[in-house]
Amino acid sequence: MRALFAALIALACAIPAAAQTAERLSARELAAWLIPAVKPEPASSPFTGDDSCQWANDGECDEPGIGTGACPEGTDFSDCWRLVLEVEDDSCQWANDGECDEPRIGAGACTQGTDRTDCGAIAHLRFTDDSCPHAFDGVCDEPGIGTGLCEARTDRADCHGRERPMTILDHFFGHDDRELMDTGAFPWSVIGRLEAGDGGTCTASLVATDVIVTAAHCIHGEGRVRTGALFTTGDGLADGPVSARTMAWLIDENWDEARFDGTDEIDGTDWALLRLDAPLGDALGHLGVADLAAMGQAALEAEIFQAGYSWDTGDSLSGNAGCRALEVGSDRTMAHDCDTTKGDSGSPFMIRDGDGWAVVATDSNFRRDPDGPHIYIAALSSGWMDRLADFATGRIGHEAEPPASEKPGAQSKAR
Repeated sequence: MRALFAALIALACAIPAAAQTAERLSARELAAWLIPAVKPEPASSPFTGDDSCQWANDGECDEPGIGTGACPEGTDFSDCWRLVLEVEDDSCQWANDGECDEPRIGAGACTQGTDRTDCGAIAHLRFTDDSCPHAFDGVCDEPGIGTGLCEARTDRADCHGRERPMTILDHFFGHDDRELMDTGAFPWSVIGRLEAGDGGTCTASLVATDVIVTAAHCIHGEGRVRTGALFTTGDGLADGPVSARTMAWLIDENWDEARFDGTDEIDGTDWALLRLDAPLGDALGHLGVADLAAMGQAALEAEIFQAGYSWDTGDSLSGNAGCRALEVGSDRTMAHDCDTTKGDSGSPFMIRDGDGWAVVATDSNFRRDPDGPHIYIAALSSGWMDRLADFATGRIGHEAEPPASEKPGAQSKAR
């Protein structure tokens, strides 16, 4: 049994970093990666093809027109045939549990078309996103049903509605309240995308001239720190975006990857400070820092702003204006009602501080709640704010190794 457990752990460590940097995986979500779903095929069908696409048998239809378009037509048969023939069923082992388990719109543990009862209310959201640069403006811009300024299926909120059932995996509280932020204006100009060499992507923000803050799970995985990540921000600036590499790092001494993944005990340690090899803040400025826990009852009344590079908004920075902290925990965590999703990990939660902006927490993960919707958690800035000055001057922290190149042949689906 111990050998079997070790083998499963080894397989889990092989999960692409892009998946690991989003949310902690439940046993069901882990099973989606480790255990191929049983896919009975129709005895006879006018729809034919094979599974020669590199993304075949991943549970998600990737053929053009009916799926993501990441595969040539006729090469992702097992993942697509149910959608084509409209013979969706509840053959997934997780069907009828009240939670949608399809890829993209749910937990990802089921092949598309095999969790009909749980996913039916949101099946129309399959293969849609808000990557249109005009998303969230209240005008449908998809061709055929709108202005045509955007590609099909890229203006989801404006063309298909903002209501989101609680069965969706993304962190939406019944309604998607996000908007696109102007990355040419402060403070949105100092919030950027953090890309590791192995494909993981998170959000980070400048909190000093050459220091950014993100989530620890964004840089620490598989028992090691992923160093040399590329931070890029200011997409909307007149001179274009600016980038810098991380050259030093600091995480909480109590951070433990396995304990974080398996429990809710150390969520407050999910932060990381990274020093850059260029002082981007000299030109862009940077955010301040504030201790939300020290605000007492006012912490629950404060208007909170959040922004990150969500997986479903393409190259656009999406965020929330006017969400709230629901609870400030003694474990240096904050529960919140800001609409966030994969890619937002490490993104800042800010309050207005006079004419400035202060980071009070960074996006971390979610906790399961058997009595209701998931509880979404951010790590409070009080865990690292007293270390910021010493880290910025090099008195504490660890020097980064040279950036690792991407693994040969490593690819990701184009979205």
